[in-house]
Amino acid sequence: MRFEGTKDYVATDDLRVAVNAAITLERPLLVKGEPGTGKTVLAFEVAKALGAPIIQWHIKSTTKAMQGLYEYDAVARLRDSQLGDERVKDIHNYIKKGKLWEAFTHGQRPVLLIDEVDKADIEFPNDLLLELDRMEFFVYETGETIKAHQRPIVMITSNNEKELPDAFLRRCFFHYIKFPDQEVMKQIIAVHFPRVQDRLVGEALKIFYQIREVPGLKKKPSTSELLDWLKLLMADDISPETLREKDPNKLIPPLHGALLKNEQDVHLFERLAFLARRERN
Repeated sequence: MRFEGTKDYVATDDLRVAVNAAITLERPLLVKGEPGTGKTVLAFEVAKALGAPIIQWHIKSTTKAMQGLYEYDAVARLRDSQLGDERVKDIHNYIKKGKLWEAFTHGQRPVLLIDEVDKADIEFPNDLLLELDRMEFFVYETGETIKAHQRPIVMITSNNEKELPDAFLRRCFFHYIKFPDQEVMKQIIAVHFPRVQDRLVGEALKIFYQIREVPGLKKKPSTSELLDWLKLLMADDISPETLREKDPNKLIPPLHGALLKNEQDVHLFERLAFLARRERN
């Protein structure tokens, strides 16, 4: 099984090497990068390219590792026993399979995406070490051991919100998705908007990368936000000339709500415009 990219996802050479290395080593692929650089989409595209099913486990701050294995609903069983429900005789009726259980027992080798692992408690990755290593776990309530029929392709994403434990990192193949340069970004845009004007793309990219370089910006716009902005520019039929003509009294580009996501960054551009006017006067 080799990943060579897809027509809908621009994968750089080093990213393809990382995916295939993780598959060969049968180790989880830990993918880091700025939000909006396509980490989650990568898992779906790998599954599509390999013809494999995708199982997504989206991690939240309250997620516990045990939920990925299974959950036993003792309260529901107690309630049903009080009501005389026949279901209580089979404990399996009260065990909810988690995403790892689903991946381990799937009929076809799946891609298991553990998305945004850094959102959970710091102990969360360590709590999964044994299961990801041995590809098995024990169900105490039924006394059975769940073993993987075949090792799933495990892909783990992180937005670098917190450091991950060394023991966890040692078991992963690591790849950092660098923010795309202008040439790669043009390829990404071409995939999403094959009929967009080259001149519009050129002007939009110039403004986009200038915004990202502004010192003090709280949240730099990402690839997904650039694509949203371009879609709006085309929908409103904004010309390259309009983007090129910079109003010195207004440094913020048109439809900037697609690029700037908080009031601090909008105020920053307003202050820069004020300073620019004062210097001219």
